Amino acid sequence: MITITNSSNTKELEGILELQKQNLKKDLTPEQIREEGFVTVSHSLEDLEKMHRYEPNIIAKDGELVVAYVLAMTEESKNDIPRLVEMYESFDHIQYQGKSVSSYSYIVVGQVCVSQAYRGKGLFDQCYHAYKDYFKSKYDFAITEIASINLRSMNAHKRIGFEVIYTYTDSSEVEWNVVVWDWKR
Repeated sequence: MITITNSSNTKELEGILELQKQNLKKDLTPEQIREEGFVTVSHSLEDLEKMHRYEPNIIAKDGELVVAYVLAMTEESKNDIPRLVEMYESFDHIQYQGKSVSSYSYIVVGQVCVSQAYRGKGLFDQCYHAYKDYFKSKYDFAITEIASINLRSMNAHKRIGFEVIYTYTDSSEVEWNVVVWDWKR
């Protein structure tokens, strides 16, 4: 039986990392990247523990096995994980509904992943709806970045209700879409 819940212990954070390892872009074939999607960032247990101090993650478990997750990052996380600083600082320059993103109260989707064996069963949607239900009273919206080549992820996020508010190309020539799921509209 699959349950959707908040991450609450080290074993669950380790389960997130195991699932993350199985879906890192650097370890997938071009065909897998195109058909299945991917995650880009490899976190450490220490990273997840730091993020978890501020907000829990949403996870789907089959028994004790973590089979899907949606990571939650707050602005406080940027000070604990140096590679996040640039993204958070970019929010000062990205506009959403006539105001800079940084002027809103928002939660960043640090990453979302569903185990390959559990795809097509609605877990992506279920986890995201649990994420919204948990965070909507504290935050105006969820925001994240998705590589344009990650079509599976782009399409799934659009289906949930995310909209592209900004697109840019990074120093390694990867095009990224900044997307928002507005919970106040």
